[in-house]
Amino acid sequence: MNSDFISIKSLEGDLKMSHKKKDYGLTISTKELILHKPHVNYYFKLENIFSIVPYDNKALKAISFVNFRLGNQESTHLSPGSEQFRIYVQAATVHNRSGVFELGPTDVIIPIHPSMLKAISECMQRTGITIF
Repeated sequence: MNSDFISIKSLEGDLKMSHKKKDYGLTISTKELILHKPHVNYYFKLENIFSIVPYDNKALKAISFVNFRLGNQESTHLSPGSEQFRIYVQAATVHNRSGVFELGPTDVIIPIHPSMLKAISECMQRTGITIF
């Protein structure tokens, strides 16, 4: 696990599952989904998630994204073979080392492990949203 992850500021609802890798992590509770990246956490309330759909990356050789903001570096690498999903939310909250900020509509593409996807699906069914 990456030591640059920020601790969760607060968790709404009951924790269902948390999964962290070297460069990203996901936490699902009964009320929100949290995407962990080094130096930043993105909080998506389940009620604000509009859709979670598979993202077809077969045509990709690889995509790398590096964002330098206020001295922090955020990077993402997509490669064929890992199952990616596009999450679209109406609003999100960002918690970074500078504080907590609100975002408007946000579109995120991330890999989601099948067991995590199942936990997300079960929690979202309570809100009446289907993921695909």
